[in-house]
Amino acid sequence: MQKDEEKTVVVFRMWKAEPRTCLALFPDIDAGAGLIQSYEIIGQHGGADYPFCLKRTRPAKPWEYARIKSELKRIGYNLVIRKRARR
Repeated sequence: MQKDEEKTVVVFRMWKAEPRTCLALFPDIDAGAGLIQSYEIIGQHGGADYPFCLKRTRPAKPWEYARIKSELKRIGYNLVIRKRARR
């Protein structure tokens, strides 16, 4: 897939509960109904409630999000990694 020209802000988080997988949150992409776009390796794209996700996750370390980052780049994202969304 062709790389996106536009940069996409992403926040990587790890679920605190099992299965403790990595979640990519895109705070600048509206998914409707007050949700933002998200991505997980299993399930892929979907809407997410940002405050809900922050409460149930912790910041992901680079080695924890390496796989999902690689997958997102492979499908064309031009990522800008942030610790949290800008207000």
